[in-house]
Amino acid sequence: MSAAAASAATPVVHAVHENPEWFGVFAEALEAEGVPYRELVLTGGVLDLDDPPPPGVVWSRFSASSHTRGHGLSKEHTRAVLAWAEGAGRRVVNGRAVLELEVSKVLQLSALRAAGIDVPRTRVVVGTEHLLAAAQDFPTPFVTKHNQGGKGLGVQRFDHVDELAAVLAAGDFEEPVDGVTLLQEYVQPRDGSITRVEIVGGEHLYSVRADTLRGGFQLCPADACAVDPTTGRPVLPPGATLAPEPGVSLFSLREELDPGIVEKYLAFTRAHGIEIAGIELIESADGRVLTYDVNTNTNYNPQVEAAAPRSGPREVARYLGRLLEEERARG
Repeated sequence: MSAAAASAATPVVHAVHENPEWFGVFAEALEAEGVPYRELVLTGGVLDLDDPPPPGVVWSRFSASSHTRGHGLSKEHTRAVLAWAEGAGRRVVNGRAVLELEVSKVLQLSALRAAGIDVPRTRVVVGTEHLLAAAQDFPTPFVTKHNQGGKGLGVQRFDHVDELAAVLAAGDFEEPVDGVTLLQEYVQPRDGSITRVEIVGGEHLYSVRADTLRGGFQLCPADACAVDPTTGRPVLPPGATLAPEPGVSLFSLREELDPGIVEKYLAFTRAHGIEIAGIELIESADGRVLTYDVNTNTNYNPQVEAAAPRSGPREVARYLGRLLEEERARG
């Protein structure tokens, strides 16, 4: 709990998450804006539904990759806490319905399609034993990815179905945590990049260009590429075709983006109650604009933050502060 958070009876921002390593910049921003908060690190425990939720604003930063950090119970723990808070009428940012989108690319892609937003061609495979059969008549090249993902989990490119058959036969296929794999067309980017559109409180904050040539399929701004402990050089991520260079960021501020797609994203987030998000798109070599991921626990890259007109964490803190003041005014 921050020094500004006086007592359990004082309304504060309750930050729900499972990864303290990603929370530091938000703690600094909340402190700088004078917004009282407490962290609720949910990795398993006890919740008494007879107890009233503490007053204030509940902000969910649950990550779909939580299970990769040994936090396999965090999803259910977060579901329970958000249901408890919403049931008691607390103000929840990125609540239960948003959590379900965060942990399911199937739900994301279906919702995007329903909103008239183009997505890559995708086939959903429930049970890895069905994957090879599903891929037999799927256009190549294709990629596989986990339905509950984050950090590029399970993303592999295959130029021929026989390559997938070999990986499966060798037992080298990474099993998805929920048993659901996406078989998706490989989209060749027009200029070796993807774009991430950052949204806070119903406003477009800024857009980020991410280098896929050096970043491949692992483009989380918080931990984009691993470092080899022996050489000290970045490890070549899966899907990358050029080696990352030490000190050279994969991310840069994108100054211009079609306002039409931004407006579609703003409408989409409003329709689904998503208040803080980073939505990723790829402009393909064949002229399409395809949206493929909705991140509702968005992280911010320090190099982009240094060049951006507004700070992501500070805008999040200001937004949460305004909501907290509204809750206080309601009594």
